[in-house]
Amino acid sequence: MRVSAYRKKTVGAALAAVLLVGGATACENGKKEDSGKPAAGSSAQPSKPAAGGSATEALAAAYKKTSAAKSAKVRMTMSMPASTGAGGNVEMTGTQGWDPQVMDITMKGGLTAGAGAESMRMIMSNNVMYMEVPKDSPMSEGLDGKRWMKLDITAAAEASGDAEAMKKLSGMGSMDQNQDPAKQLALLLSSPNVKHLGAEKVEGVDAEHYKGTVSFEEMLAVNEGAKVLSEAERTKLVEATKKAGIKGYDMDVWLNKDGYPVHMKVGIGTPQGDLNMDAYYSDYGSAATVQTPPENETLDLFAMLKELGQLGAGA
Repeated sequence: MRVSAYRKKTVGAALAAVLLVGGATACENGKKEDSGKPAAGSSAQPSKPAAGGSATEALAAAYKKTSAAKSAKVRMTMSMPASTGAGGNVEMTGTQGWDPQVMDITMKGGLTAGAGAESMRMIMSNNVMYMEVPKDSPMSEGLDGKRWMKLDITAAAEASGDAEAMKKLSGMGSMDQNQDPAKQLALLLSSPNVKHLGAEKVEGVDAEHYKGTVSFEEMLAVNEGAKVLSEAERTKLVEATKKAGIKGYDMDVWLNKDGYPVHMKVGIGTPQGDLNMDAYYSDYGSAATVQTPPENETLDLFAMLKELGQLGAGA
């Protein structure tokens, strides 16, 4: 009974962490071919650029370069209202790749504190999330001596049989937090009012500042994850978002002299408070190789979910 209680707590904390960073993972990028390449039609493409002359031309060029780079180092902070259940600041640092989607990050703050850990390392490869649990974390007591937990996100979503859980696990629950910088540029290009604000310094680096606002409907139009929705679901989602008082996104991007985004900010105003993402990128094109943990050091979270009978129960 004691072990079961520890495992339930471990499952809950792990799933919460997965959902928090879900927007930064492969989930939103569509299914993969067996070769590991994106399935046909899975890459986000910018919609027809809005009128804006050189601003949209610069962003379109940056989109192409960033897409081709396929990887970068990232340092990101997300702040969320307390009423969301994950209030406070969450910091993520590490390496991210978006063709194919992989990541190796360390997360601090937010839910890691609730799990009794100052930080947590998370690795994503082939749509499987691996979470390293520090030895001094209470979560480690439910891991049978293993260092890592893993969760096959697609399998868990499909097995849940719960439509809402499937959307959350497949990235729909946090798609506004997707941190693929190429997709963020595609989203900004859909803005009808994108503009160039001029030259600025970003941590000592010369950069050009661009800004635009994007409505929720415009975001859905260019977001690959939204394609899993039926027309009725899409309409319902838009109506619910408007009813909740969420009008859209404020987006800022700074491009360096090579045309890559070095700083991105996304702000979403809600009646409960603002949700903000502030990310810095560097080392574009550096190989994003991810080494997954050995099986003998890994506990299968999906198997634990089935064992505890918590699939579809909001564990």
